[in-house]
Amino acid sequence: MRGRDYVILFACLLIAAALLLGAGAQLDYVNRQREAMNLTSNAPLENAPPSLAFATVAMGAFRGLVVDILWMRADKLKEEGQFFDARQLAEWITTLQPRFGAVWAFHAWNMAYNISVAIPASQPDERFRWVRNGYELLRDKGIPLNPKCIQLYHELARIFQHKLGGVSDDAHKYYKLRLAEMLGPLLESEDNGLKREDNAYFEALIAAPRRWEQMAADPNVQPFLAALRAADETFADEEQFVANYLSLRQNPGRFKPAAFEVIDRFRGSRALKAFDLFAKAYQLRREWKLEPQIMHEVNQMYGPIDLSDPNTHFPMDWRHPDSQAIYWALQGLKVAAREEGREITSHETNTDRIVIHSLQNLFRYGKIMILQGPVENPSADPNAAAQARMVRRDIFLGPDFGMFDSYNKATLATIEKHKDDKGRYQSLRNGHRNMLKNAVLTFYQSGIRGYALRIYRQLQKLYSDIPDFKVSLDQYAKDRFREELESIDILNARELIVATLAEGYYHYALRQDDLAAAREQIAQQVYDYYMAKFRPENRIDLPDMRELRYFALSSFLYNEAYPRYVRQSLLARIRVERPELYEQLEQTGERLRQQMEALQGTQAP
Repeated sequence: MRGRDYVILFACLLIAAALLLGAGAQLDYVNRQREAMNLTSNAPLENAPPSLAFATVAMGAFRGLVVDILWMRADKLKEEGQFFDARQLAEWITTLQPRFGAVWAFHAWNMAYNISVAIPASQPDERFRWVRNGYELLRDKGIPLNPKCIQLYHELARIFQHKLGGVSDDAHKYYKLRLAEMLGPLLESEDNGLKREDNAYFEALIAAPRRWEQMAADPNVQPFLAALRAADETFADEEQFVANYLSLRQNPGRFKPAAFEVIDRFRGSRALKAFDLFAKAYQLRREWKLEPQIMHEVNQMYGPIDLSDPNTHFPMDWRHPDSQAIYWALQGLKVAAREEGREITSHETNTDRIVIHSLQNLFRYGKIMILQGPVENPSADPNAAAQARMVRRDIFLGPDFGMFDSYNKATLATIEKHKDDKGRYQSLRNGHRNMLKNAVLTFYQSGIRGYALRIYRQLQKLYSDIPDFKVSLDQYAKDRFREELESIDILNARELIVATLAEGYYHYALRQDDLAAAREQIAQQVYDYYMAKFRPENRIDLPDMRELRYFALSSFLYNEAYPRYVRQSLLARIRVERPELYEQLEQTGERLRQQMEALQGTQAP
């Protein structure tokens, strides 16, 4: 090679190097332009762990092929029931393709549904850990990497609504209790006199500083922070300061006694009031990814109303799984709405349905009551004395009639949104009509007849072609009630009456007296209907109503699904507040026992 050739080669290398440097210098500008022109699905990956950064560049064009192979293998393992192995492969796929929304959804669903139920129901805490792993994976990792993927918002909302809020899992009550216990302390501030039922509480959370640096720089709060650091070295870690403070308020025994003495010393002070609100807003954002401003907006849009003043919205109960489902479904719908010229996909439609069904669930089971009593059978444990001092916490759900308006408005808006799709439109209308029919009867039988009439008039207006709605409200309620009873024969009537009375005793035990009275009234109506229908024909008579009440009370008192202290408190309350019923039940029980003894005495040896 001649000298001239070396010069040309060297010059070419210099030019290539200059072009590469020039292209590299333009990379940031090109990325910004791609984002501005919506040519990228997400922003460039930043602050990624080394393993993820390496995997996303090292395999180059072959990553897609590797992901396809791993995906097929993971799906096969799932079909074979090897859920833990499928989970490992799913983790690799998310590392290789962090923008692949379907694998995040599969990974979360596998943990929340498949792996969780592989754990025995006798270990509900372990089951809940896997359910929690599932929703945290989507919430904390999948969605931040794929903020425009509505499928992930839908899957996250579905886990809260169906897995935690539903009843298909044997441990569902434990899931609800754990969620309520974890979120409950963040939804009220004893120091500020604010509760989760107050809109003012959410306004205070919004007004609190967002960053630790802001709070730490407040001269009024600094003495409080310094006192906690001096009381317990645990508070030297600024990263965990807020979490440790909240833990101290709930479980003082985990810390040195001097730490809680600091809380006592600062009670009523401006410092503790300010820090308590900051800590709870900070933890909602950091741990639960819930923005107080958005929570407040959801409260104003979908919160329960005051039935006497429909313009007043109370906050939703954010301890409830369906409230969480609504939050994340709405976030996904916001993402979808920002797409210009979009077509409504099945994921968006299903996310709309999540909002509707969650509001419907809150109407039926939105009231949360957490009761506590002594641990049962402490003698079965070697540490019986210590266990006897412990308390058992149980969760009970009841209807929240104030949620109906929110359900109704949201459903009508969704029906209007889908009016151009005949199939979806008709399906949504059918669901809405059936819900209104049930709501009319629910309000009517609960004695809230003015509201029942309001809903019935809406039924008549929206579905005027249906003959059933052309009669008066009273006649419709009677017809609807009779229609339900016609499907039940006389042999099942007794079970229906006993079950309804037992449900009434359940509400009475929880001091939901209006609901208890409504259940007792319905049971009497069922009894009267069947007695009038069959007695003239001299067919099968029902037992006396006093006996049915006795059977219902017995079924409740011996039902191990309810804590013993709840059942005992019911009996004590009946004895004190309804002595005539208690005496009637005693007399009926004695008469039945005598009849049984007489029957046994006549049996042949």
